[in-house]
Amino acid sequence: MSEIMTKNMARNVFYGGSIFFILIFGALTVHSHIYARTKAVDESQLTPSVVEGKHIWERNACIDCHTLLGEGAYFAPELGNVMKRWGVQDDPDSAFETLKGWMESMPTGIEGRRQMPRFDLTDEEFRALSDFLLWTGTINTQNWPPNDAG
Repeated sequence: MSEIMTKNMARNVFYGGSIFFILIFGALTVHSHIYARTKAVDESQLTPSVVEGKHIWERNACIDCHTLLGEGAYFAPELGNVMKRWGVQDDPDSAFETLKGWMESMPTGIEGRRQMPRFDLTDEEFRALSDFLLWTGTINTQNWPPNDAG
């Protein structure tokens, strides 16, 4: 074998390495998709109320201020684990009442504090949004966020 790499050798290393890493990338993509569909999310809990809550989340652009499982803006708190932080993860009625009370008390008008706008939601919309946030609390995030406050 020669001491110098020839053009053919370099080409073979390039193509071989490229194919190898494309295959690895493809396998990891498939693995991630299978994990997300079978283990991370329990789709059996996707009720119409949860789906409607997601639509309310999107319609009111909550992600413009909040993060959800690390995605979104960092102006306001993480909401992927908010029901767990409030201690109502296992009680949908308390989750509804807590969320409704919190959102109806906004904005507080406290000087120098970030203010959440007031959303005029119906009780059904509050219920759907709380169901959506309860559902996000059941997603296996592999310990994300790294702390309770998000």
